[in-house]
Amino acid sequence: MKGNIGGTLRELRQASGKEAKAVARSAAMSASKLSRIETGRLVPSAMDVDRILTALGVSPEIRTRLTELARKEATEATAWRLYRRAGLHHHQEAIGAVEAETAVQRVFQPSCIPGLCQTPEYVRGILAPKALSDDVLARTVGARLERQEVLYDPAKSFRYLITESVLRWRLLPAPAMAVQLDRLITLSRLPNVWIGAVPLSAPMTEVPTSSFVIFDSRMVIVEIPHAEITTSEPKDVELYLAKFERFEQTAVTGEEMRALVGGIRDEFLR
Repeated sequence: MKGNIGGTLRELRQASGKEAKAVARSAAMSASKLSRIETGRLVPSAMDVDRILTALGVSPEIRTRLTELARKEATEATAWRLYRRAGLHHHQEAIGAVEAETAVQRVFQPSCIPGLCQTPEYVRGILAPKALSDDVLARTVGARLERQEVLYDPAKSFRYLITESVLRWRLLPAPAMAVQLDRLITLSRLPNVWIGAVPLSAPMTEVPTSSFVIFDSRMVIVEIPHAEITTSEPKDVELYLAKFERFEQTAVTGEEMRALVGGIRDEFLR
């Protein structure tokens, strides 16, 4: 295999006998983007590499080798303005492709309701400060809602940790916030969805810092105000898994969680 990751991906695709268009479609990217990656004109992100390898169906050994190469070549931080320029709905589709190949997704959210749990109104509230055109807004909202279908796949598991401050943050008018919290309660009853709420009254040993999403034990996406950071470095993934587990120990779950969320919902309704 060549040292350049793009050339290596091209060789793997050709060896598989798959056409570029088919691989690009499975990886939720345009054929032109895949071409730029394969020819070395575009350095792929860790997420790009993960999606292409999944579309090719490579062995675990090859995946490990290329993931290591991607860590050396890829720029891990991608500014939100670049996603907006390319089309936020494309980014939603890219994340959806990763979620489709993930058995266990863990999300820690001290900022907002997790994306797969958001109502359409809440999605619009999140996107409102970005001043998107009506067409772009509609396509981005639609792409996020389409991603939510994965929640109903019983073969997958979703573990969400949300701080109580997120539940109380008035991103929307009170009635709409009540509807959003009702959706959380409903989703928590799905057998493959676990939702924990970290109460403000719980003694804490650390600050929540940033939101992050862990895909199995292979990749983490961290959200900061100006960019999204993706890492597949094993030590980084272990750090976030440990952080998730520590907050998990302080969270209320099951009926206790539903009582907490229901109480805040009722406050909004009053």
